[in-house]
This record gives sequence, structure tokens and C-alpha cells, in this order.
Amino acid sequence: GFRHYTVTDCEFNSSKLNDIEYTESYYYNKLKIVRFSSSVGKFVGYTEFGIKNAESWNNGPEVISRRAQKESYCFPNVGAFTESALTKS
Repeated sequence: GFRHYTVTDCEFNSSKLNDIEYTESYYYNKLKIVRFSSSVGKFVGYTEFGIKNAESWNNGPEVISRRAQKESYCFPNVGAFTESALTKS
């Protein structure tokens, strides 16, 4: 069978919002087809299919909602994670 999956990630070195990068990568059969990065601010395609999707998503509401994910998804979770980790160490 075929496998499609998405990996969402918040990479950070501190709890400051400016230091956090939100990424969302889409894979098909272990091959990355398209990725959104908050550092780049748009979707980037890696395959013919991914490039077509990235062009479409960059011109639609998808890119706007992903840009907001850094603040709405990463920041609360990074804050909770770092606070928990620091109090346990």
C-alpha cells in the first residue's frame, strides 16, 4: 500500500518566539513532497506534485493559516515544555 503522513515540528533553542521555527512537512511513501517553514513563510515543493500544491497553497488561505501556527501552536507548547523541563531539572 501507499503511505501519506505529515510531520509538524517546532524547533527552538529558547522560549522566545523569534527563535522558534514552525515546520509542516508532507510525505508520500517516505518522500518529502512539500514543506511549510515559518522562516521562509511559504510552502516549498520538492516533487512535481509538491510544486503544484505549493503554488496553489501559497495563493490560498492555507499559507495564511500556517503562518499563524507559530504563535498559536508552537509558542504555548514550547512555553509549557520549557517550564516543565526547567522545574524538573
